Amino acid sequence: MGKAVLVTGAGGFIGSHLTERLVRLGHRVRVLVRYNGRDDRGHLDDLPRDVQAELDVHRGDLKDPDAVARAVDGREQVFHLGALIAIPYSYQNPYDVVQTNVNGTAHVLDACRRSKKLERVVLTSTSEVYGTAQIVPIDEKHPLRGQSPYAATKIASDALGESYHRSFATPVSILRPFNTFGPRQSARAIIPTIISQALTRPVVKLGRLDPRRDLTYVKDTAEAFVAIAACDAALGRVVNVGRGSDVSIGDLVERIGTILGRTLEVETETDRLRPPASEVERLVAGTALAQSLWRWRPRYSLDEGLAETVGWIREHIDRFRPDVYTT
Repeated sequence: MGKAVLVTGAGGFIGSHLTERLVRLGHRVRVLVRYNGRDDRGHLDDLPRDVQAELDVHRGDLKDPDAVARAVDGREQVFHLGALIAIPYSYQNPYDVVQTNVNGTAHVLDACRRSKKLERVVLTSTSEVYGTAQIVPIDEKHPLRGQSPYAATKIASDALGESYHRSFATPVSILRPFNTFGPRQSARAIIPTIISQALTRPVVKLGRLDPRRDLTYVKDTAEAFVAIAACDAALGRVVNVGRGSDVSIGDLVERIGTILGRTLEVETETDRLRPPASEVERLVAGTALAQSLWRWRPRYSLDEGLAETVGWIREHIDRFRPDVYTT
């Protein structure tokens, strides 16, 4: 019989894929969705009807501890993905990002600490906490460096999780995915930015082409969440997941052009450049720990994931605004 689980941030990109996977595995899934007057549930509305029918939808805000406590009540597993994740937005509105990411995580952890049924809470970290790679590949012992307000909030959130495990024996595991991509991702991320422009414009406008990223297809990331929640050896630990190899933004442009059957012309747009001291130059996942804990291996190659993503964006191009820089 499946577990009673909660997914925060379920209406988001990764959260919606994880929610769908948990339902397919037979879990009883409750989702916490930020309320809005349009009754917009984000990407949950993109899920198959049979999956949507199984969801217990709670509306609220991570900044409201009472709403979080109600959502956590009676759950055996909590997957905390809710966050404000856009780095450019964190430059413009750092306080909002702190309130949601740090205070919101504290509310989730405190509700989990008080829950009598809770068996596991999985916090979502990010490779951005490492800053530019000082050692390659980046393992979990790599120094942390907040090169953006967003990254700083995730460092704080991870530390809160570790402290609750040590102080209160809260059963916390922290999954640290490197850059995830795939269907349903917005154009605030690099791959949908390239694809949506390439499908609609003669020229693709980007920032720098030389930064390198370790990119994981979203279905593989969702499986990593499921795996770490079932892994007792991961309790109290931070665990990286990624492909373990990196690619430059320029190479991504070429690969996407190959899938589309043409050479893509690129122009640099100043507004898309990060502040120089904030740009993360290179991220490469060291995944030896995940391999040892649950035999982590991504199933999708980069090109397979890109092809599926191109197909989805082509079918949903009306959701994108290629002429606008999405932050």
